[in-house]
Amino acid sequence: MPPERNHNGAHQAEALPRMAKTLTLKNLPDALHARLAAAARRHRRSLNNEAIVCLEAGLGATPGSVEQQLAEIRALRQSLGTQSFDPADIDAARREGRA
Repeated sequence: MPPERNHNGAHQAEALPRMAKTLTLKNLPDALHARLAAAARRHRRSLNNEAIVCLEAGLGATPGSVEQQLAEIRALRQSLGTQSFDPADIDAARREGRA
């Protein structure tokens, strides 16, 4: 079977690896750079790798399929058992600042 053509009519390459992208940050405040550098040293990572980890954490993980998410939710529910909570206990915890 011949390779498919893209929207310009050119043949698409088969199974090309995805290339990593480069990002240049401009006007990074000195204090932020210092915090990032300190975190990189603390975690024994390069400045670049620390920035990637921070971006991933800030943007959140890529969600899986709906089926995968449902399976994770069901597993979490099962791990919680059949405990029920008394609304009065929940209110008391809120008043104590525990909720």
